[in-house]
Amino acid sequence: MPWNKQKNTIKESKGDRIFLTANILFLSIVMLVVLYPLIFIVSSSFSSTAAVTSGKVWLFPVEPSLAGYKAIFRNNQILYGYANSIFYTVVGTAVNIIFTIMAAFPLSRKDLYGKNLIMFLFTFTMLFSGGLVPFYMVVSKLGMLDKRIVLILPTALAVFQVIIARTFFQISIPEELAEAAEIDGCDDFGFLIKIVIPLSGPIIAVIGLMYAVNNWNTYFNALIFLKSTKLFPLQMVLRNILIQNSFDPNMVKDPVSMMETQGLRDLLKYALIVVASVPVLSIYPFVQKFFVKGMLIGSIKG
Repeated sequence: MPWNKQKNTIKESKGDRIFLTANILFLSIVMLVVLYPLIFIVSSSFSSTAAVTSGKVWLFPVEPSLAGYKAIFRNNQILYGYANSIFYTVVGTAVNIIFTIMAAFPLSRKDLYGKNLIMFLFTFTMLFSGGLVPFYMVVSKLGMLDKRIVLILPTALAVFQVIIARTFFQISIPEELAEAAEIDGCDDFGFLIKIVIPLSGPIIAVIGLMYAVNNWNTYFNALIFLKSTKLFPLQMVLRNILIQNSFDPNMVKDPVSMMETQGLRDLLKYALIVVASVPVLSIYPFVQKFFVKGMLIGSIKG
């Protein structure tokens, strides 16, 4: 079967070709600027301690080794941090989604009395807050200091996500559907559970991803409110290693010399960044198809 080449019917002008070439060149530079640090970190994490210490790694792994990853998974502090981050992300995201839907759905209905005032109060908190000291005093009075709930309950609701979800419900869930459900004997809660949530997969995926990334990367509240190292999320452990350089070399078994320990410490930084990023990077491809659709619909009239 002969191959028929399809010819362009519209010839590009000289200006279009210059713009297209400049655009491709600019985006290529941006891609390299963003991609190179990621490649460097991954390559360094799989290189030997001597290669990392001497600065031989610049693109591909040198003297490939898994020493950094083996040290990570032998360290109890890192394992506790990893388990805690998974707990905070899973439980916190579930709480975030429930609270957001419970707030956004009533605000999307026309028959809610005082919804403009409620929405104003929600929006007001986006611009003004009491500050860190009143926030700490409230958390302390509620008895949440140095407990897991302090990383879940105070951040259970984000106004920005409520606005996106409310707009999605207003556009995607018509009033006629609610009236038909009411005629069939369905109350508001049943309408939400049986009809609204099954039709809201894209927006739930979008806000779920936003909350999950935020919960996985959270460390400021942990820094302020947590004292027990066994409650620290992974980002706190990572922060201590990267910024404070407080990793205890004695936690690594069989150190041969101080130089090797220092090299292993540098290697651990790169390996930890990779380990801390893998869960979020693994989730994104599964919700990508919902992400664009949900953000587009949720942002209209937002």
